[in-house]
Amino acid sequence: MLLVSTAATLAFVAAEAIAGWRSGSLALLSDAGHNFTDAFGLLLAAAAFAMQSRPGDHIKTYGYHRTGVLAAFVNALLMMVLSAWLFYESYQRLRSPEPVVESTMIWLAAIGLIMNTVIAWGLGGHGGDLNMRAQWLHMAGDAAACLGIIVGAIVIHYTGWLSVDPLLSILIGAAILWSAWGILRDSLNILLEGLPKGVDLFDVRGELREVDGVIDVHDLHIWSLGSEAHALSCHVLIEDMPPSESESILREVNRRLAQRFAIHHSTVQFEHTRCAMADEGCTGMLQQHHVGHQH
Repeated sequence: MLLVSTAATLAFVAAEAIAGWRSGSLALLSDAGHNFTDAFGLLLAAAAFAMQSRPGDHIKTYGYHRTGVLAAFVNALLMMVLSAWLFYESYQRLRSPEPVVESTMIWLAAIGLIMNTVIAWGLGGHGGDLNMRAQWLHMAGDAAACLGIIVGAIVIHYTGWLSVDPLLSILIGAAILWSAWGILRDSLNILLEGLPKGVDLFDVRGELREVDGVIDVHDLHIWSLGSEAHALSCHVLIEDMPPSESESILREVNRRLAQRFAIHHSTVQFEHTRCAMADEGCTGMLQQHHVGHQH
C-alpha cells in the first residue's frame, strides 16, 4: 500500500506543480510541495516499516524498532521547512496579488481530494505506530487542503478576491506546522528515551508496590524501543528468600506490566537490602541478583 501510494502521490505532484505554475495558483504550488514531502515520507515509511520488523542481532540487540521513529522525525523536520517556505511565499503574494485560473484549481484539487482520501483510508487511521501516524496525518491534511482550495477557487470566481489564494497557502502551511510539531515532539521523546506517551511513572510504581511480596520499588526506568514497543527496568525490594520462591512475584510483576501498561520487555532485579540512595543506584548492596525478563 505504501509503495502504490507513493507512486500515485508523485504522479499527482507533477500534475499539480504544472497546473499550479500555469494557473498562477500559489495554493496549488503549496499543496504540490506538501504532496512531495508526503511522497518522500511514504518512501521513508516503507523503508522503515521493512527495517523495524527485522529481529535483533549481535550489534543491534534491541532490533530496528527506531527506524520508523527516525523516519517520522526526519519527515517532521521537512514539513517544518516547507511551512517556512509557504509562509514566505504567501507573504510575497499578499503584497502583490496575481490572477489565477479558478477552474484549474478546482479540477486539480478535486482529484487530490479523492486520491488523498483513498490513501488515508487505505492506511487505516494512525493507530499506535508513530511512523504510520505521520503518514496518515499527511494524507488527511492534504485532503483537507484540497477541499480548502476548491472552496477558495469558488470564492475567487464569484468575488474576484485574489488574496484568497495566498491566504489558503498560509492555512495549509499552518496545518502542516501543527501536525509536524506533534510528530516531532513524540519522535524526539522516544529518541531521547523519555517516558512513553500515556504512561505515568508514579502509576507504574504504585501498581508494582501492590504486588504481594513487594516491599518497595526504585531505580524505575521506562522508555520506548519504538512507537509501540516499551521497555522497563527496576529494582524491587522483597523479603530474603530463594529465587524459586520469588518466581511467583516476578510473574505477577510482569503480568501487571503487560496487561495494564502494555510493557512487554521488562528487566526486574530483586534485592533484600534497602539501598541507601535508592533512586541514584545501588552499588555493592545487593544480596541477590535475580533478573527476570519478559518479551
